[in-house]
Amino acid sequence: MTAAGDEVEPGLYDIPAELYHQDPIPGGSLSSTGIRRLTDCPARFKHFLDNPEPYKPAFEFGTAAHTVILGDGPELIVVDAERWDTKELKAKVAAIRAAGNVPLKREAKQRIDDMAEVLSRHPEAAEIFTPGSGIAEQSAFWPDEHGTWHRARFDWLADDISDYKTTRSVHPDAIAKTVWEHGYFQQDAHYRRIAIELGLIPPHGAFKFVMQEKEPPYLVQVVELDFPARAIGHERNLRAAHTYRLCQATGEWPAYSPTTLHISLPPWAEKKAIEEIS
Repeated sequence: MTAAGDEVEPGLYDIPAELYHQDPIPGGSLSSTGIRRLTDCPARFKHFLDNPEPYKPAFEFGTAAHTVILGDGPELIVVDAERWDTKELKAKVAAIRAAGNVPLKREAKQRIDDMAEVLSRHPEAAEIFTPGSGIAEQSAFWPDEHGTWHRARFDWLADDISDYKTTRSVHPDAIAKTVWEHGYFQQDAHYRRIAIELGLIPPHGAFKFVMQEKEPPYLVQVVELDFPARAIGHERNLRAAHTYRLCQATGEWPAYSPTTLHISLPPWAEKKAIEEIS
């Protein structure tokens, strides 16, 4: 498979992350991120399609954590200096990134190593990511019944799918909020559907999020979404794919509304205001 437009067969591919994110499907395909952007607003999706997100150093910590935890990813290079704002260090860091590797301050590398150590002591998470029990960073491509191509990049593929996430808090309430705000319930449905359709996991196969806090004590929580959450994600994904096909056919990628919106206060704010008045 190449990014030059070669014909792609449905299936699982061991390709670099860069090629996956460039989208090697002729005519384009829908990723989980793309589906979530379409769910929000077609115009926003089209903007990101035409204007890929610029590089963000903030992503490096998560990428580095994935590399250490999953045992697959770019080379991590420690740049042993507190500040990277001199001309010499800026050039060194830029060269590391240009080579496809990840520069890290020593403190950040130590935090990631400490996170990996904590995760290795978590019975369920450690078992999921046991070396040899699965394969890391695999890319899957599959066309649905309408001919719309979908793609996914699995963090860890075994009998089930597992996805490693760094997060602020693994308190159950915080996880529920994170799953909603980041659309992880749509990612679950998207990845699970592709994997099942390609025969990579059985129809009853699970999707497990392994979430870990980025600050000491680096708490770990394995999470599996319930059926209602997955069903809602699946329905949202179907609507997004329909919107995608419609926008492709018409060439129009609308925003939220072409006419004036009449907005009410959020229910909680309205209720609070009524309570204050009464």
